[in-house]
Amino acid sequence: MIKAIFFSKFLTKEGPKVLHQVPDGSIVPTPSATQPPLFHFPSISSYLIPRQEFCDRLVTICVNRYRILGYPVCITARKYDRNELIFNFAIVLEEEADMSSYQTVVRKLAKLFRDLEEQGEFLSRDAGSGGNGEGGKVYALCEMILEDLNNYCECMIPIDESNTINIKLFPMYPPPPPVKAWHVPLSTVRLESVMDVNWDLTMQRIVPHINGINSVRRISELADADYNLTRKALSHLLYYGCLLMLDIFQFSAIYAVTADINMLIEDKAMQEECARYIASSSSLLGTEEITPTKLINLYGSLRQGHTLKNWCIEHKDEMEGVDIRRFVTFGVIKGFLYRVQKFAIAVTPSAPNTDQVVKPRKGYSQGSNGKNGSETGSSKMELPLTKYLDGTHCFDEICTELQISEKEVLNKLKGYGDVQIVHR
Repeated sequence: MIKAIFFSKFLTKEGPKVLHQVPDGSIVPTPSATQPPLFHFPSISSYLIPRQEFCDRLVTICVNRYRILGYPVCITARKYDRNELIFNFAIVLEEEADMSSYQTVVRKLAKLFRDLEEQGEFLSRDAGSGGNGEGGKVYALCEMILEDLNNYCECMIPIDESNTINIKLFPMYPPPPPVKAWHVPLSTVRLESVMDVNWDLTMQRIVPHINGINSVRRISELADADYNLTRKALSHLLYYGCLLMLDIFQFSAIYAVTADINMLIEDKAMQEECARYIASSSSLLGTEEITPTKLINLYGSLRQGHTLKNWCIEHKDEMEGVDIRRFVTFGVIKGFLYRVQKFAIAVTPSAPNTDQVVKPRKGYSQGSNGKNGSETGSSKMELPLTKYLDGTHCFDEICTELQISEKEVLNKLKGYGDVQIVHR
């Protein structure tokens, strides 16, 4: 949020001076101001109105827990005193605020006011440039820009018949985490309702297959789309918060609760949301049958070393009317449930037997030539497990990359010496 906007200029007799400031008295004290200035302007004025060599570049100054973004502009012409005009249209933010969206705003305003001054001396003829801080078009523009950007994150302000200020704040998100083949995307918005014919072709092909069940690799195969392009498209949706990435749902998986289970215990709204989400659509029971006590007991009974299959058998009666997949997904999304991954570590690695080399299943595409492999293929089609036995590759990754089941992986590992299976 913008704390203040001000326009400063170099005056021949007075040096750097603030001519307009919004709110009043936010940069330099005025008789009508009700609050003291946010910082001491004279101490940093030489940076906001610098020498000509340092103009026309972004300036960032942190002072008194505030961040000032400016872009000093120098216009050289004989009509000005000392043959140059130096001014700066700057904004003030909190020091910890994200300034990435505002940098383009400052640059755009600097370029706009430079063009207006060169075309028709807009700044030189401003009625309020006498130093009183009020009146004139520039002061009015400062007020409108501050109000519109803070309230609506955009502004469209006509200046004259030929010029208009059009500014929009675009949020800057951190880079999304890497998208892996074994990840399962779950949409947080109805992608079909916002998609149109102008969307990327790969995106249009993969969206119908994003259902919280199919993995990235599986989506690529179902959509008949290039795997790398599929990853890029999903990464794009992940960047804008349209997706969440989950693990592959398996009954052989192990889940356990985290310390954040207290959120579910204390938050009644979350308990009601959970009951609605996990209720099975085919069940005759209503959500009122899924009580908070039942939910907490069920989630709390998930623990290390206990597979989901065994857990379901033990709680068969309590799970009546509950969708087990949604039950697990809700806990993972909210962060109070996590997947205990399985890793293989070769303690005393040995060369695998020839019959223990993993070969892809029929129909598994190799490389970019599009040819299908077969169980009787050449040695180039063989996929040894050795590189996956360093403890950094989970079983989901191994199974997805090699296109084989977990049971097959465990059988193949018997020919690789002393291999320990670790859950973490």
